[in-house]
Amino acid sequence: MACRPREEAAVRLVHCRRAMGLFDRAPFILFWETTRACDLACRHCRASAQPERADDELTFREGTALLDEARAMGVPLVVLTGGDPAKRPDLVDLVRHGSSIGLRMALTPSATPLVTPVLLAELKHAGLARLAISLDGAAPRAHDAFRGVLGSWQRTFDILLDARKLGLTTQVNTTVTKFNAARLEAIAEGIANFDIELWAVFFIVPTGRASEADLLDPADVEAVMQRLAAIAEKAPFDVKTTAAPHFRRVQLERKVPRGDVKGLADGIGRARRGVNDGQGVAFVSHTGDVYPSGFLPVACGNVRREGLTAVYREHELFVKLRDPEALEGKCGACPFKYACGGSRARAFAMRGSPFAEDPACAYVPRGYQVAS
Repeated sequence: MACRPREEAAVRLVHCRRAMGLFDRAPFILFWETTRACDLACRHCRASAQPERADDELTFREGTALLDEARAMGVPLVVLTGGDPAKRPDLVDLVRHGSSIGLRMALTPSATPLVTPVLLAELKHAGLARLAISLDGAAPRAHDAFRGVLGSWQRTFDILLDARKLGLTTQVNTTVTKFNAARLEAIAEGIANFDIELWAVFFIVPTGRASEADLLDPADVEAVMQRLAAIAEKAPFDVKTTAAPHFRRVQLERKVPRGDVKGLADGIGRARRGVNDGQGVAFVSHTGDVYPSGFLPVACGNVRREGLTAVYREHELFVKLRDPEALEGKCGACPFKYACGGSRARAFAMRGSPFAEDPACAYVPRGYQVAS
């Protein structure tokens, strides 16, 4: 799997130049956990979601102030997530405010009866740029078992169809585990006719309800990456990974041009280089805590006190996460660390340090001696 020394040197030089300072001032994407309330009981839930909303959630006024600050610091894309953001009665107004100030607003609701055609129409009118919905099985039984509610598989496709009828652009999020890894091609085939812009494939980070037992071993992750790359070459939608930045290394090895992104109909493209925890990504919790991502649960401040801008630009952890030279182990020795960098969230969850090597990566840099 190692590339030739000359290729390694070229990869190192090009991505070192691209990496320097690109995300120092603002993340490419801000995730706001609008609530932890959700009517599903997903086995991998990062938020360990609960049925009811918390009393200390950010208010509508605090939420619009957060969106204003994000716009002022230069964030182009905000994703409203949860829990289930459809549990907030002010959801449409939040989308409208963000869109009105020039943010690209995206939404990841749960596939429940709350997401009605009426709500979708209101969201489109408010300026929603993209709707993302989850699909974790090629058949109802597997998906519903994973999501914890009977009928959620069918509800997912109903929502996708309703969104398409309204002209809302969509993406599908899939969590890959030992239980569905063999069915990824079938899942991709099942969504191919729904005019989605993007298939986002998430690799488990053991935080929240997710456990290490759900993870694939590194060799299987590598095999899945190769299969995803093959799917991406033929699919009518773009394919990206979450918590698996080494997909970029796989695509570089396969000489896939990263500028060739299919999903541009809603104006949501890709960052000029890959994003990672704290590097082009920031996450604000339902109570305002600021994290490098939703999967790296180290609070670095709060928007009610320090504000998003100060935390993202100045907090020691954020600053260090944007320095590829801070990486340790084989990630630190890897020629692809400027393009990839490994999942900092998974390193923290499984190694206790956000700078340790990613335990899910099988790649061994040329000349690196693996500890016995």
